[in-house]
Amino acid sequence: MIPQRLASAFAITLGLAGLASPAHVAAETATVDLLIRGGTVYTGAAAAFTGDVAVSGDRIVAVGRHLDAPARRVIEAKGLIVAPGFIDPHTHADAALTSRDPAARLVLPFLTQGVTTAFIGVDGWGAPDLLRTLVAEAEGGIGVNAAAYVGLGAVRAQVVGAADRAATPKEMADMSALVSRAMCQGALGLSTGLFYAPQSFARADEVIALARAAALKGGLYDSHIRDESSYSIGLSGAIEEALNVGRQAKISVHIAHIKALGVDVQGQAPKIIAQIEAAQKAGIAVTADQYPWSASGTQLSAALMPRWAQDGGRAAMLARFDDPALQARLRADMAENLRKRGGPVAILITAGPKAAQGKTLEAVAKETGQSPVDATITLLRERETSIASFNQSEADIAAFMTRPWVMTSSDASQGHPRYYASFARAYATYGREKKVLTVQSFIERSTLRTARSFGLEGRGELKPGAFADVIVFDPNRFAPRADYAQPSLFSTGMRFVLVNGQLALDEGEPTGRAGGKALLRHPPSGQCP
Repeated sequence: MIPQRLASAFAITLGLAGLASPAHVAAETATVDLLIRGGTVYTGAAAAFTGDVAVSGDRIVAVGRHLDAPARRVIEAKGLIVAPGFIDPHTHADAALTSRDPAARLVLPFLTQGVTTAFIGVDGWGAPDLLRTLVAEAEGGIGVNAAAYVGLGAVRAQVVGAADRAATPKEMADMSALVSRAMCQGALGLSTGLFYAPQSFARADEVIALARAAALKGGLYDSHIRDESSYSIGLSGAIEEALNVGRQAKISVHIAHIKALGVDVQGQAPKIIAQIEAAQKAGIAVTADQYPWSASGTQLSAALMPRWAQDGGRAAMLARFDDPALQARLRADMAENLRKRGGPVAILITAGPKAAQGKTLEAVAKETGQSPVDATITLLRERETSIASFNQSEADIAAFMTRPWVMTSSDASQGHPRYYASFARAYATYGREKKVLTVQSFIERSTLRTARSFGLEGRGELKPGAFADVIVFDPNRFAPRADYAQPSLFSTGMRFVLVNGQLALDEGEPTGRAGGKALLRHPPSGQCP
């Protein structure tokens, strides 16, 4: 419960005065659990000011230039930045957050960057029952707040399988029912990864129908679009497909990790921005997220294998490697996909056969005396292989980054430094170093913008009544340590992290406290049993 005097003090200090002049706030005898004092405060909405943040229980109770409040603990934050906890709208932390290992569920790579809320079930892989699993794990303790999507890929694999064919009317009904059930459990909406098989086999009308099922329950449509490059319908065509889902299903559209991927589309960011902003003016609600890296992270098969060769799943793909009638076509298509990605020198093996890890595909090919295509086939015969694919231009990254509808994300996946360092890199590299972002714009696009875009009430802003997801970091030391050679190094400079009022990071050290909650979207009244 918020002490009334502190709540009133906030209104006096910040309200209509807009922080134009210093103020002294008396809280009389109200005692708070924690007072963060004298920091440079970024509320997420207002301009920065030197002031204090008071916390009791799991809530912020006051924010002002000077809060004269007795506190059980005081954190002296002079010279440090105080901000809302970062919200990451696109992660692959599903395994960590639903792990049986309590230490894994803390997700320290996120906490040491100041991430206090993460979305999972992205790229179409959110299982229909993931919400129930997540709630159970949250009750056992998770380090960050978590929200989840239901995914087209998981639903289609369960109902249709891995085949390249249209869903039958019965299968469509079954998939729609799974989406609706997950929405009633609290899913954010429907996520898709239309670039990936078997989702790439879904036709546009199938995607629209499932998005409509999510829309009826108040959900959003989040998409790793069908083509970020020139693989099939092209980048602009894939953006238009996503926009059309919004039109036809009457649903808000979110473009996952927006980019112009590969040599054929580099430089197209201004065109894509114009396309999206024209749709926004026409009434479609469209947002996007972006990770601050020039290399994407994906599977070697997804990057280089043609979709026809993946029809039927991995076993069918491996059989095609040995079909003499398919070799010319297979190798030609793989070579073309490699060209789009910038060649074998632009592919770094991050996980897979041990002898190849940490090497470029070009180096692996030379060491084995094979062509890059044959080296790829050899790697995939042994096991699926993860890669970092260097395929974006800095000009495109900066162009997307500065749009008011783009927010910070990580696309966090193991083996890529984005898991441990995306928010730190966005701040240090694109803020402090390259000046693409101001401190305020970085914080806003990492907190309040995301909270408002996804309807996260009480998150993303420092204000009375908001949940106490608060971070305190050193503006000169907050930086990434992870890189492509050493992707699993914790970021530096994050001093304190509160998740729902619990100190998860104290003087830079993990406390082991699991303050996270499962964040469930509530469908409109009467839409669920």
